[in-house]
Amino acid sequence: MAAPGALEPAAGSVPGTKVELTVSCRNLLDLDTFSKSDPVVVLFVQVSGSSEWKEFGRTEVIDNTLNPDFVRKFVLDYYFEEKQNLRFDVYNVDSKSCSVLKQDFLGQAFVALGEVIGSQRGRLERPLTGVPGKRCGTILLLAEELSNCRDIVTMQLCANKLDKKDFFGKSDPFLVFYRSNEDGTFTICHKTEVVKNTLNPVWQPFTIPVRALCNGDYDRTVKIDVYDWDRDGSHDFIGEFATSYRELSRAQSQFTVYEVLNPRKKCKKKKYVNSGTVTLLSFSVESEFTFVDYIRGGTQLNFTVAIDFTASNGLPSQPTSLHYASPYQLSAYALALKAVGEIIQDYDSDKLFPAYGFGAKVPPDGKISHQFPLNNNVDNPSCAGIEGVLESYLQSLRTVQLYGPTNFAPVINQVAGIAAQVTDGSQYHVLLIITDGVISDMLQTKEAIVTASSLPMSIIIVGVGPAEFEAMEELDGDEVRLSSRGRYAERDIVQFVPFRDYVDDSGNQVLSMARLAKDVLAEIPEQLLSYMKTRDIKPRRADPE
Repeated sequence: MAAPGALEPAAGSVPGTKVELTVSCRNLLDLDTFSKSDPVVVLFVQVSGSSEWKEFGRTEVIDNTLNPDFVRKFVLDYYFEEKQNLRFDVYNVDSKSCSVLKQDFLGQAFVALGEVIGSQRGRLERPLTGVPGKRCGTILLLAEELSNCRDIVTMQLCANKLDKKDFFGKSDPFLVFYRSNEDGTFTICHKTEVVKNTLNPVWQPFTIPVRALCNGDYDRTVKIDVYDWDRDGSHDFIGEFATSYRELSRAQSQFTVYEVLNPRKKCKKKKYVNSGTVTLLSFSVESEFTFVDYIRGGTQLNFTVAIDFTASNGLPSQPTSLHYASPYQLSAYALALKAVGEIIQDYDSDKLFPAYGFGAKVPPDGKISHQFPLNNNVDNPSCAGIEGVLESYLQSLRTVQLYGPTNFAPVINQVAGIAAQVTDGSQYHVLLIITDGVISDMLQTKEAIVTASSLPMSIIIVGVGPAEFEAMEELDGDEVRLSSRGRYAERDIVQFVPFRDYVDDSGNQVLSMARLAKDVLAEIPEQLLSYMKTRDIKPRRADPE
């Protein structure tokens, strides 16, 4: 069987997990003289990489209450790898005007969507602020993943008596699935494999998320085209048919046969019946656990940082050094740390991050170390928040001597040892390594990663500076599964990105770092899920109130 060329699904066409936010407020300011306030909450979403806020939606207005529980929900696409900043403005509605500027301001709260999802049971309470000298009360947010987003469909189809398209042989048929969009256009969402030289193909069963097939709308049209594969990519159109998720799901107890029609042939030939038939052999639906399920069930992400202190970075006091921080701009190391860490920390309840350096001579005896704590505390290398890590990093630059070599294995083994202590799914570790160059202990590092691939951990490597990073691409394992001494990595747990790809020529540092964070964190949810699946670990149920 061959894979069809051309006709590729558009990148990023499948929407992210949809999360429903329920909003309540408590002890709001009372600005009405003869009754209580009539509150409404307006949600604004910050445009990625800018300071601009766009209105996303509003709750209904509830009359005469300081403790509203709003019925109208906010449904947002959620992406783990992005910092999705939200602003909730609360107003007392006194006039019929739609403009919030004509209503009384009761307070506001700023929160990242990840903070709500990462909080216990997906519930977060925040004080409202913004009215000088007044206690504005609190806002309560509840995040729930919409259930139809997690449904996975498995189906199998076959065809019978398809039109013959090849001169010297029979057709090489494959199917292309499209979901319809609200504007009447279609987006490709799946292709089957090609079955060679037959007019009666039986395709392999395949799985597809319901959100990819119909975006959660069970009655939305699903169009299926039948093609004859050609090596040069000019695939011949055999015909098409349309259905819907609801129609497909009814076929679970019986075979459903669809006529494949070619509109051109139908117009030209009076006796045209069809170009063959496609039969749905099987169709089943199951709910797959998602990243959000595990986070809401209490799985903690534990973030560890390892920073390269080898001499190849250059003297930190020199502007040419990759560790150099001018009064106006952070170093590349600090920027990468902030970009990734500020998203990860939303999912870590204690906000304490172990932070290490490697490749330096450390005081008092000047011995070379490949896992020295940045805060100089061997017994407790944790720093308070990302700001604490940055502070310890800058302090270490002043006290250690940059040296070498560039060894990754010690710090990987250090985190792996901690990850191995709790493997029940309640803890998952993410190690961020920021480095400038060529790795010195490649064999040992590969061995360490292969061992770590069976543990609840992921490794992010950010390469800074102008060096070539071919070795890092090998560690990434996206193309070829990493192996060491005949052992293959159980899972792909490494994600590598070169920092230079995210330096925006326009100087928009915020946007550049948002893109960096998005790309390095994009694989973490799938890597966590792959660990849970291989160990058959199900998410714990969120504790009841």
